[in-house]
Amino acid sequence: MSEVISPRDWLTPVDAADAPNDDKRAFRLRFYMVLFAGDILSLAAGFAIGRSLADARGMPVENLGWLAATLPLYLLLSTRTFTSETLQRWRRAAWLAIANLLAAFLMAIFVAFLLKEAAPIPRLSAGVAFVAAAGLLLLSRSMVGWWSDRVFRDSVLSCVLIIDGVDMPRPAGLKIVASEPIDSAQTTIHPLALDRLARQLRGVDEVYVACPPSRRATWSTVLKGSSVASQLLIPELDAIGVIGNKRFAGVASVLVSAGGLALRERIMKRALDLAIVVPAMLVLAPLLMVVAVLVKLDSRGPVFFTQTRVGEGNHLFTMFKFRSMRQAEADRDGAVSAARDDARVTRVGRIIRATSIDELPQLLNILKGDMSFVGPRPHAIGSLAGDQLFWEVDQRYHHRHVCKPGLTGLAQVRGFRGATHRREDLLNRLDADLEYVNGWSLMRDLVILCATLKVVVHRNAF
Repeated sequence: MSEVISPRDWLTPVDAADAPNDDKRAFRLRFYMVLFAGDILSLAAGFAIGRSLADARGMPVENLGWLAATLPLYLLLSTRTFTSETLQRWRRAAWLAIANLLAAFLMAIFVAFLLKEAAPIPRLSAGVAFVAAAGLLLLSRSMVGWWSDRVFRDSVLSCVLIIDGVDMPRPAGLKIVASEPIDSAQTTIHPLALDRLARQLRGVDEVYVACPPSRRATWSTVLKGSSVASQLLIPELDAIGVIGNKRFAGVASVLVSAGGLALRERIMKRALDLAIVVPAMLVLAPLLMVVAVLVKLDSRGPVFFTQTRVGEGNHLFTMFKFRSMRQAEADRDGAVSAARDDARVTRVGRIIRATSIDELPQLLNILKGDMSFVGPRPHAIGSLAGDQLFWEVDQRYHHRHVCKPGLTGLAQVRGFRGATHRREDLLNRLDADLEYVNGWSLMRDLVILCATLKVVVHRNAF
């Protein structure tokens, strides 16, 4: 007969005075209601402004009808935005709300066009109505987000850490519950003990359990019936970087790679690249030809410098640049970073490197599909950070190759470019690259592209 855990010898709250278990769900609900009301008022006020403009100019007044059509469509599209993530990352959620408003506005016009029931819509009035509604929506959501930051502070979720017979650091801001360690591997837990656990988890959104490996199966069974999102801390998995779990042939497996961007995201990213690279090459063609002639006249050698770089999925590809060094002294392995006042750099090379014009031939790489406009910068195999090869500095280095390398990237707009004389020079770029690949979005690519214009000429570009 298995040992029974009594309700008196199992769970003991610790540090409860320092980290009380506040039920944040009621607060979140109030914020959702404020967001909901703010969205409706923003749309109504925005369309009222458009209506007033149309009325003042003697145009047909149809804005209230459009509000009646747009508002339910917007609310339908925004149902997934009223979550804890909306409050935790409210800036991103605010821009998503603007995107939903635009989609609802266009859908309303399209449906009315198909039904042939819409009166002619004054374009100026409709445009003002949308811009006003979008501006008020962004303002109201920003105010609620600012307020939620001060109410919830570190997290909008209530979390509990259960420590069962192991030593580990105790993070601040959590309620911590100690569990008495139990020797028996097979244990029946008394219903009163489960009730005690339920009382400790009342109002909790997430629970984390730190326990020995022999107790994980028991905790997993117990927590599956707790109606609380629960996770077991398994520190040994840090060594292989698990990001999820699946099953194969009936056997549990751990997910260590999500395979990069999904197909839909790859299509969006490639469409953006093609939409920019084709007109860019047409516009820049005269500049490219002039630079090619100057490079050829300045020193002997080919116009382009080609080098093998590491691309998506660790595949190697040939990257193009305008040659900026003397042919005999060019470093095709990338082992020696260019230094300020580098004697290998030609007169024209110094100018095109300082202005990043030498990178423009990579438009050909983007057109071929080897690169993207935005992504981690591709490195040569022999690149060094101090006296170590890039891929020897940090075991996470190859994680950056999960997506196409870019002409520019998050690391570059943050100023992490130029020579890598120290290990830290690479780690700064690596951290930014991993932040980019783990949080990719089309909007972020556009923001990085705009930010790149500010750092085309940079003090570390030489």
